[in-house]
Amino acid sequence: MQGAQLKKHIDATLGSGNLREAVRLPPGEDLHEWLAVNTVDFFNQVNLLYGTLTEFCTPENCPTMTAGPKYEYRWADGVQIKKPIEVSAPKYVEYLMDWIESQLDDESIFPQKLGVAFPSNFNEVVKTIFKRLFRVYAHIYHSHFQKIVSLKEEAHLNTCFKHFILFTCKVIGLIQFTVLHLQEFGLIDKKELAPLQELIESIIVPC
Repeated sequence: MQGAQLKKHIDATLGSGNLREAVRLPPGEDLHEWLAVNTVDFFNQVNLLYGTLTEFCTPENCPTMTAGPKYEYRWADGVQIKKPIEVSAPKYVEYLMDWIESQLDDESIFPQKLGVAFPSNFNEVVKTIFKRLFRVYAHIYHSHFQKIVSLKEEAHLNTCFKHFILFTCKVIGLIQFTVLHLQEFGLIDKKELAPLQELIESIIVPC
């Protein structure tokens, strides 16, 4: 099944309302291909969600990229910005979305042609993308959830986040770790999950 067909499969299963079915690797499909298609989907999903908040998430309102008082995120891409710098939340998200887009457009990382192998560091690139996308969710929940509620978008936000977390849960199942190991061996490290730990536990316990 190629990328476009996998995308149709995702859309069809999401349309059924069954998120657990939507994140399950289709029988006989390549895990890297599945990761790649879903990474693009989650990138687009988070981009759209954050896009509804751009008039509220401003340098004045969010001078640093935080997830509550205990967690602050600084930006570095390892190339143009090697030492992490403090930036406003909107600037962080701008840097992040541009960086992810550059990864997705790089065919040496996300190959587009049939039969071209994924690179040996593919899983690490995907982990970094997921880690940073999670930070956008964490910022939204901690800094803008009341605005989300006033816009009547909380159900959509919660569904998108649940899909995101269940996907990491299902991937762990594929590499033979139990749900209890999610925090240690998942696509996102335990320390990164801490800002939304209670919400995540309510999602993954039944997984």
